[in-house]
Amino acid sequence: MANIKFSNVHKSFGKNKIISDFYLEGKDDEFLVLVGPSGCGKSTLLRMIAGLEKI
Repeated sequence: MANIKFSNVHKSFGKNKIISDFYLEGKDDEFLVLVGPSGCGKSTLLRMIAGLEKI
């Protein structure tokens, strides 16, 4: 069983805010999709989930 929860997550690179006040809760057997325009932080979120970016 796997669950994931992000609560009040913020991420900046220098003065650029990439992610602000992000909340996500995923439970076992759910399918989650990240959709958005280029540069909105989708890849950064995936890197955070994978443990490649500090939270």
